[in-house]
Amino acid sequence: MSDTVSGNSLIDHLLDSNLGSVDRAEEIVAEAATSMGFDEEDLHKIGIAIRECMVNAVAHGNRYSAKKKVRLQVWTDTGRLVVHIGDEGNGFEAVTVPDPLAQENLLKHSGRGLLMIQAFMDEFIVRKRDPAGTEVRLVKVLPPHKEF
Repeated sequence: MSDTVSGNSLIDHLLDSNLGSVDRAEEIVAEAATSMGFDEEDLHKIGIAIRECMVNAVAHGNRYSAKKKVRLQVWTDTGRLVVHIGDEGNGFEAVTVPDPLAQENLLKHSGRGLLMIQAFMDEFIVRKRDPAGTEVRLVKVLPPHKEF
């Protein structure tokens, strides 16, 4: 499903809760980011952030349930790539995830994905969905010299 919002292209998909959807979401977002003019380095960072969010939605949120979907929305807004990823799981609070840089967590895997997402994207917001689930908002700003 695709629509147009205020003259900007909106991509809106419901994806299954499986690892194939992780790849599909990365492809969809990469295509939008490429058409905006992001360079290879930014495309790589965006790809990692999308993969991390999608794996979280599929594995941790929906727990691979065939009955639950992940909603992917992508649009451009004056030099900004905006992505929303929402799952139908129990939800979580980002502040409850242990700091992966704390000494006691250095050898644990938990929280590293969120840390990478924050490092690679210009905006990262996590909120609970109603009635259930989590939605993540990611924004990557196209550097000024690359605007279309």
